[in-house]
Amino acid sequence: MATPKRLPYTTAGAGGGARRGSGTVPPVVVLVFLFVVAPSIFLVARSGGHVHVASDPKGANGNQETDWQQQLVTNNLKTVLSKEVIDAIAASQQETGTVNLDFFRDHASPSWKTDDLVDHKMNTSLDVDDKAKAENSTAEHDLSLTYKTPKDGSDEHQGDTAVKIARRKLWEKRREKRAMDLVQKDDEAHVKLENAAIERSKAVDSAVLGKYSIWRKENENENSDSTVRLMRDQIIMARVYSVLAKSKNKHDLYQELQSRIKESQRAVGEATVDADLHHSAPEKLRVMGQVLSKAREAVYDCKVVTQRLRAMLQSADEHVRSLKKQSTFLSQLAAKTIPNSIHCLSMRLTIDYYLLPLEKRKFPRSENLENPALYHYALFSDNVLAASVVVNSTIMNAKEPEKHVFHLVTDKLNFGAMTMWFLLNPPGKATIHVENVDEFKWLNSSYCPVLRQLESAAMKEYYFKADRPTTLSAGSSNLKYRNPKYLSMLNHLRFYLPQIYPKLDKILFLDDDIVVQKDLTGLWDVDLNGKVNGAVETCGESFHRFDKYLNFSNPHIAQNFDPNACGWAYGMNIFDLKQWKNKDITGIYHKWQNKNEDRVLWKLGTLPPGLMTFYKLTHPLDKSWHVLGLGYNPSIDRSEIDNAAVAHYNGNMKPWLELAMTKYRPYWTRYIKYDHPYIRGCNLSD
Repeated sequence: MATPKRLPYTTAGAGGGARRGSGTVPPVVVLVFLFVVAPSIFLVARSGGHVHVASDPKGANGNQETDWQQQLVTNNLKTVLSKEVIDAIAASQQETGTVNLDFFRDHASPSWKTDDLVDHKMNTSLDVDDKAKAENSTAEHDLSLTYKTPKDGSDEHQGDTAVKIARRKLWEKRREKRAMDLVQKDDEAHVKLENAAIERSKAVDSAVLGKYSIWRKENENENSDSTVRLMRDQIIMARVYSVLAKSKNKHDLYQELQSRIKESQRAVGEATVDADLHHSAPEKLRVMGQVLSKAREAVYDCKVVTQRLRAMLQSADEHVRSLKKQSTFLSQLAAKTIPNSIHCLSMRLTIDYYLLPLEKRKFPRSENLENPALYHYALFSDNVLAASVVVNSTIMNAKEPEKHVFHLVTDKLNFGAMTMWFLLNPPGKATIHVENVDEFKWLNSSYCPVLRQLESAAMKEYYFKADRPTTLSAGSSNLKYRNPKYLSMLNHLRFYLPQIYPKLDKILFLDDDIVVQKDLTGLWDVDLNGKVNGAVETCGESFHRFDKYLNFSNPHIAQNFDPNACGWAYGMNIFDLKQWKNKDITGIYHKWQNKNEDRVLWKLGTLPPGLMTFYKLTHPLDKSWHVLGLGYNPSIDRSEIDNAAVAHYNGNMKPWLELAMTKYRPYWTRYIKYDHPYIRGCNLSD
């Protein structure tokens, strides 16, 4: 019996399916679609167009089962996929063999693979638009899953490949251009940010920042004195423990602490920073720490240590207060003493003056002394060298020296020296006259309250009492008010200008510690608006106001003056002598001076009574006329000094003293002739 011929499984399956239901999709096709095609499409969509192709071709002699499975899938896909997709898959099969996921992983189409199109810098600048355009262009390139040239060499595939290559190159150039544009925009934004930062930095106050700059030398190491401070703290604690050890009869510990204290003191010395310490300081620090630890275990008592530290603090405070009082006294003493060289100059000039014949002791051009049309200056001084600088600097900077007249008044002791100096060194074409205050017979105790007070027993006791209190609370902090200059009438003559120069209308008062740097004739043209005194105000936001000089706890002061009224400076003052007489300025001064006999309204001096006398009668001058503080303030701007008409060395550091500030001294010394025989003979040097 003949064996019936078996039909292939695929044919039977297919035919059976067709017979059972015409026009229906075979189950195998559905399964293939669900388990093969759908996952493939899902993976492609999920990867965003990045299809990775890998080839795993089978040989011509491969498994027969694989061939018929492939044929089955292909036939069933024809009913699902479009003809173009089926043709693309068939072409790929002809060229590369069986299509599988490994093939897609290893052989990605250039139109899908974008990771290596540009270098790493360009990848960082891809934006959403580029991705969208890449996705839109993916549909075009999906027609081919490989960029290899077909093996059969057909013209159709060669044309397709050439078009694809050209399209890919054009697309790559477009992407490169976009990347370069983004990089350029990023650079431009960076430049804009830098420029904005530079503009903001210009608005920063560098003067303020400079004070806190970490590059300043003092800020190189904020703990540069940490070791010094630690060693000093150790010495303090060692002293405390030594007292406790002695009180508890621990003599060995006491001796050891005393020895370590001396060693640490020698190691520290006068050092203020760690770099100044002796090289043995670290070892001393370590040993002292060990001894202090030992002492703490042996004698420490919190209550006793606290009491001892409090006592040491009080003792140190008293010592500091004593040193401050001593410093105040010495500074006042140094400021009011006359250097030997200036005393020598005065003595030599005095001797030579009294050797002159009487006819040679007179100054020329005495007719100008009462001419109100000229520029008159009042200068009251007992310092020959200082007075010569005032006169020389004024004349050297004057536009018309012949119109300037100087009225000098000194005391009996210095009258000969002052006269002799200006006889030997006349101020060019200017007029000068020297007078002796002791020859003003009208200036006596019956007329002048100050003279009467200076002759009183209370004032003599205030100045000359030997057992004067020495504590700060007793008033010794006001040593400057015990200055000998307050005993001299030269200091009070400024309140008697109309009496001394009755025929003058205006006069410019100058102190002897000033330097004139510009022509001063413009002051005579200043309109004082009916006021008596023209002066530069010195008040700031909260200083140099009336409450600094006057006792506002006294009802006489509180009821008549404003504590916030602005103070002004003596040293360069233009006085209208006509208004002075009309307002009876000297009478106002006498009234307040009589009320202050017991010094309850103000201390001694001429500025407080001057503020009261010229209250609401002072016209403020421009500050460029008069700069103050060269005798105490080291931080005056140099341009402010150079632009000022008058520079004033008010304070203790007078320019003729050794304690003068060296940076301000040249303004004064430039008007001294150091080659003069008298100056050389007294060893006066710049």
